[in-house]
Amino acid sequence: LADFLDGLFNMLSDTNREIRQAADSALSGFLREVSVSTVVEFGPIVSILVLQCHSKERLNRLTAITWLAELIHHPYSGGDALLPYHAEVLGAIMRCIFDGEVEIRLVAERTNNDLLALVRDTQGAFELSPLLDTLTGELLGKDDVPTKMAALRWINMLLEKRKSDMNEYIKDLLPVLLRTLSDPSDDVVLLNLQVLSRISLNQKEGVEEGNKSDAEEAQFQMVLNAILSLFATDRQLLETRGSLIIRKLCVLLNAKSVYIRMADALSSYETIGPEDGPETDETDSLEFVSTMVQTLNLILLTAAELHELRGILSRAFLESDRFPISRRKKQYQSSHEGAQVFAGLFKCWCHNPVSTFSLCLLAQAYDLSFALVKKFSELDVTVGFLMQIDKLVQLLESPIFVHLRLQLLDADTTYHAPLLKSCYGLLMLLPQSDAFRSLNERLTTVCNLRDNLGIKPSLLPEDEMTTIISQKGLSFKKLLMRFDEVIAQHKEAKEASQSLVFGEVQQEPIEPGRLVPSVAKSGLMNQFSHKDGSDASQSSSGVYRGNQNVSAQFSPR
Repeated sequence: LADFLDGLFNMLSDTNREIRQAADSALSGFLREVSVSTVVEFGPIVSILVLQCHSKERLNRLTAITWLAELIHHPYSGGDALLPYHAEVLGAIMRCIFDGEVEIRLVAERTNNDLLALVRDTQGAFELSPLLDTLTGELLGKDDVPTKMAALRWINMLLEKRKSDMNEYIKDLLPVLLRTLSDPSDDVVLLNLQVLSRISLNQKEGVEEGNKSDAEEAQFQMVLNAILSLFATDRQLLETRGSLIIRKLCVLLNAKSVYIRMADALSSYETIGPEDGPETDETDSLEFVSTMVQTLNLILLTAAELHELRGILSRAFLESDRFPISRRKKQYQSSHEGAQVFAGLFKCWCHNPVSTFSLCLLAQAYDLSFALVKKFSELDVTVGFLMQIDKLVQLLESPIFVHLRLQLLDADTTYHAPLLKSCYGLLMLLPQSDAFRSLNERLTTVCNLRDNLGIKPSLLPEDEMTTIISQKGLSFKKLLMRFDEVIAQHKEAKEASQSLVFGEVQQEPIEPGRLVPSVAKSGLMNQFSHKDGSDASQSSSGVYRGNQNVSAQFSPR
């Protein structure tokens, strides 16, 4: 059959209609005979069919993919006998999946599903390398969604079927998957994240029980580090897809583990030594950490996928005696877990002051939030900083902080005074805006209620304000010291960057009335501009409506 099969396929594209019909009839008859034959030489036949799947003629491609579908279902030896050629067959199927003809695409999709099931269910041995070469080539070389989705399903299946063997190819596979995260299709990105999640949970078979968790954690950390590195080099991806990627990871994996691991990984961006090379800018690195923390914090406060993590943090500093005796032990354990998560996030969250403050509000650490808001006077109050506070005030009106709004009614409690001062601290930082008026009206209502009830605020001495935090094994002073250290690190990096720019400025002649180009490019005159480069005055119609000269108000004299 192999000797004249290729000739018959070539006749399908003959200009004579009768020859085409005769060739098609002959091929149909041979296919019926092959389907019931007990002995078939698959190698030569598969090579011819794969070649015909790449033909320019529609009938050639349709007939070839139909033959491949029948061979996969061969009742006698089609299953395992095709395993040596599965990479070639898969490549031909992938070519037909994005074919311009609908009929060919449908046959190719069914054939792909059948081949995937064959490989998944087989007990026979097969080589992974040819398959993975074909799949990675399809991911990198094709732009259509169906082909990429099919390739990702294959990789996901192989990770599930051959866990131990696939670990050998992870280092080569990971860069391809990370590149696919930039795909414009959300479906491709979401399926890609499923594959990355399976890699992060993969572990080698045969590892001793005591080392299994370490191996799994190493894989987990490797995937998260790779994603963070991608965000660091591709800020556009962070802005457009960062939220989607992180939320999906929190669904597929444990949200608490994702956040703790990411916080630990971001800490490695703090210190940059000479060995990192002259092209490494500490200011850019710290700016990335701050942006990443802001992104993670916004997801934490708004995404439904992180409801459980928010619950853990909200119980971090609750006093056990506020609960019935039957629930105190469980509450103590939950509170201890929340305090540990809070401490792990706080260390990284310090890179963004507003995010740190909101984390304290979420965890109900109001003494700490009041101490932080007093330190905001030492920061450079930029328009970007004020916009973050404006956004936080809007979030305070959301269901996430309903517990905080109700706690404003508890005027006779010890935490009411630091909570109220924390909110008033935000109010004093805001310029006259919609957010200012919204928060001011709420706080005025609370104070009027306290005055009408005749309740005097219950204040704690300075040395007793940190009791609750200390009971959870955390140090109030060390937390504040960590905040001061990070802020100082950002300040030093910014001053070093500015001194470098000013050194370049001094080498250029300055004409009267002209702005030095290097200063204009460096952004020193736009330190209150948005991170995306837009001028601060452009935001007056958004966050600060009614303040048309907001950039002039906050610019240095």
